[in-house]
Amino acid sequence: MKTTVHWDGDAKFVGNSESGHSIVMDGPPDHGGKNQGPRPMEMLLLGLGGCTTFDVMSILQKSRQKVTDCTAEIQAERADEVPAVFTKINIHFVVKGDNLKESLVKRAVSLSAEKYCSASIMLEKGGVEITHSFEIQS
Repeated sequence: MKTTVHWDGDAKFVGNSESGHSIVMDGPPDHGGKNQGPRPMEMLLLGLGGCTTFDVMSILQKSRQKVTDCTAEIQAERADEVPAVFTKINIHFVVKGDNLKESLVKRAVSLSAEKYCSASIMLEKGGVEITHSFEIQS
């Protein structure tokens, strides 16, 4: 996997992925940015959310669950000192669908957390405390 990140003036950067997609990242005005894109640390959380939600949905679809919507709500705490690393992250899944089995949703969340989500497992190995929860809505 290969990406590039190019400085675009002030506190703005453009990331380009190997698959041909681009995203703008920018800092807040008090750090020289113009708020024209997410912060780099927000991007890290977005990547984590995408990775784990991809897993959960894939597992649920293979389990023949009729999911109509799935959202990962992610809250994170950062250290007060520099580097302001993530110290705690909670990922809460809100899964909607028809006749969803709680045991299968729980299994999907657990498998993503413990076996499949590379981003989550990498962050945990780096010392971040990551917790997972879920709720089912019809």
